[in-house]
Amino acid sequence: MTSNSTAYVHARLIDGTGSAPIDDAAVVVDGELITYAGPSAEAPDPPSGQQVVDLAGRALLPGFIDSHVHLGYQNASKLLLNNLDVHRSLWAFEVAERAQRTLDAGITSVRDLGGLDAGFRIAQQRGLLSAPRLQVAVRLMSHTGGHADFRLPTGINLHDHESSAAELVDSAQEARVGARRLMRDGADVIKLCATGGVSSPSDTPDDEGLTVDEIAAIVDEAGRHGGRPVAAHAQGAAGIRNAVLGGVTSVEHGYLIDDKGIDLMLEHGTFLVPTLSTFVGYHERKHLLPIEAYEAKRAMEEEAYRRVSEAIRRGVRVAMGTDAAISAHGTNLTELGQLVTIGMDPMAALQAGTVHAATLLGVADRLGTVEAGKLADIVVCDGDPLADITLLADPANVVLVIQGGQVVKRYL
Repeated sequence: MTSNSTAYVHARLIDGTGSAPIDDAAVVVDGELITYAGPSAEAPDPPSGQQVVDLAGRALLPGFIDSHVHLGYQNASKLLLNNLDVHRSLWAFEVAERAQRTLDAGITSVRDLGGLDAGFRIAQQRGLLSAPRLQVAVRLMSHTGGHADFRLPTGINLHDHESSAAELVDSAQEARVGARRLMRDGADVIKLCATGGVSSPSDTPDDEGLTVDEIAAIVDEAGRHGGRPVAAHAQGAAGIRNAVLGGVTSVEHGYLIDDKGIDLMLEHGTFLVPTLSTFVGYHERKHLLPIEAYEAKRAMEEEAYRRVSEAIRRGVRVAMGTDAAISAHGTNLTELGQLVTIGMDPMAALQAGTVHAATLLGVADRLGTVEAGKLADIVVCDGDPLADITLLADPANVVLVIQGGQVVKRYL
């Protein structure tokens, strides 16, 4: 009988738990599960027919999790246009290409926070789509004139059809019903807008979005239906406070968080998903944004880094997210370098992209660390990311990606 077991040997194991790396480690995968991870000298006797892959001292890490992507959009202009210049059939293939690029970068799971329907998640689960594991929000909830209201000043509404990424609600009761619609349509996570944003046609990052009562109604409804998490787009200080008081699971962006907001996040245990990658190279992408959006982003950049750094310094829980589409798809692990730049040590940054992101997504029982009994989502890279975290930003340095025991990228 042919063995399904593969031993990855002579690895430098960074297992995601925060423990010190293990040199000359072995990781044994049997089917979709890890059955051993530790020193090679203590590895179990191999079964007959076990395959052996020599990693020659390369770093072996858990598969990374990006907690905030938009695979449905190539860039910010496509978000504003709602992809109306692309045939829906072609769009699906473009999503597949972006998903593959993300997987090749070492991201084995993502949370798509608006733009993909649940069919993409099902396709990935059935093996029809090569992609990171998917959790989807389907659409973004906001009030009329809020961040997800894409009606232009001319009155034209590019989201007024079935492929809209917007779910507009204007009272606590409408918010409750909107959450029910999203869950009916297959949302794994509810995404709401507690503030405006730089790309909003009608509001700004400092403008408040949904009210505390509306947010609380959404959180309650999500909790009543399987305990789904609620993620809040929140950039301005007041809206961040509203989101946390309303009970959201995570604050997305959090760029202008104030000390009171940090206090509340610590009190409630709310996750922060900083998405600092949106500031990387955006000057080169300015032609994709309205000039007002570009200027708003430039005006907030320095303060965003300062305030997110303060939240990290004070111990707010952080999960990695990139807002890919606003940042570049396929370079997701650039975010780790951004986290280190603002004060995280490299090990903590790696954990933000692995075990802490797994905790946020509710999958830490099976993903996020390289340990016996966990699903075999594994990334191998050239070089030592603890010595230079920016190595991971270049997908060329990610030489092996394993998802559920299956090799999905190998350049060894």
